[in-house]
Amino acid sequence: MMAVPPSDNKVLLQSFTGLQQILQTHPPRPQYKAWLLDQFGVLHDGKQPYPGAISTLEKLAAHGAKMVIISNSSRRASTALDKLKSLGFDPSLFVGAITSGELTYQHLQRRDDPWFGALGRTCIHMTWSDRGAISLEGLGLQVVECVEQAEFVLVHGTEALGLSSGDSVSKKLEELERILEQCAAKRIPMVVANPDFVTVEARELRIMPGTLAASYEKLGGEVKWMGKPHQIIYKSAMAMAGVDASDSIAVGDSLHHDIKGANASGIDSAFITCGIHATELGLSGFGEVADLSSVNALASKYDAYPSYVLASFTW
Repeated sequence: MMAVPPSDNKVLLQSFTGLQQILQTHPPRPQYKAWLLDQFGVLHDGKQPYPGAISTLEKLAAHGAKMVIISNSSRRASTALDKLKSLGFDPSLFVGAITSGELTYQHLQRRDDPWFGALGRTCIHMTWSDRGAISLEGLGLQVVECVEQAEFVLVHGTEALGLSSGDSVSKKLEELERILEQCAAKRIPMVVANPDFVTVEARELRIMPGTLAASYEKLGGEVKWMGKPHQIIYKSAMAMAGVDASDSIAVGDSLHHDIKGANASGIDSAFITCGIHATELGLSGFGEVADLSSVNALASKYDAYPSYVLASFTW
């Protein structure tokens, strides 16, 4: 299902001051049984929780909401929950977490999908350095450093290249892009375990694996996108919560990933404007309310249309 622009976005886009208003629009019972929550740019900035985020989660839980973290993080789901706990969030409030990294791990391990079954076992591995490399333990993969030996490219990060020894070496983005040019020329497929183009970290934007994957497609390479905006991650989250699309709402700060993905999956959505689009919307401080006409223009630009607009994840 493609995103369908309303006939008059300026009338249909609803801007609210907090999540409580969304709950109040559907008396006598909340319409949404499951809340599929992005984390970076919604709950926290990678370094600390956003003001009001922890108490808002607690109030949502008190209303009986099933909450699932749905994240394009290239790390396993347990790591995402550990990260939230370290920032002061209570993991017991969530039904669980679905991450791009978890989906990637499961598909590479099970190989029950025909595409993954035909993938091969040797790979070029792009990972993290400062953030900590991603472990491939238990997947039966052989990391190679020579493109000619690789059967596919696995992209977890944008800072380092995995070595056959199990270690990794830091690489600049330009160096990784040159390696990908060689891979594209060999026409080997890519699995991207984090489709984000950028993420917000302490109010700065960081380049993410989705940027490399988009470049790879432009070079003619085949890419398997293992997260938002693709339906695979939304279906997994709804299965975890035991709900269907009509009972779900997705909350995120990326129009291209969170909102467009919700549109494609037939799920209502709430767009948080204080995240990665803050600069595009002319916002300079947390909680500042975006001009609705600017949100409309941005929604049209990305062909992604939220059901609700909020300045931040607050009650």
